[in-house]
Amino acid sequence: MAKDQNNPEEEYFHRTNQEKMAKLKAEQEAEGAVAAAAELKATHLLHCGKCGNKMSTSIFKGIEIEVCPNCGAVLLDPGELEALVGNDEGFHVTLKDFFKFTKRRS
Repeated sequence: MAKDQNNPEEEYFHRTNQEKMAKLKAEQEAEGAVAAAAELKATHLLHCGKCGNKMSTSIFKGIEIEVCPNCGAVLLDPGELEALVGNDEGFHVTLKDFFKFTKRRS
């Protein structure tokens, strides 16, 4: 029996196969995006934002902070600035207002 393109059964199977392939492609693209994000994070994790060198961890006033041995840039995790500043309200409010643009990590 020759394949008839006007056969409703053939059209149904063709359509479902196309939908399955599109769904599989979307899943593969999503997995690729997740893998790319993980690779990007691993590549840049604890690297200086100014010069790109690996940051080293130091203890400052009892808090672990990351310091670039090359340029001296400091990387603070969420909450570390507030912990370092303490109860100095004038300074704390000014810095808090200055750093409003930073987002919290989930």
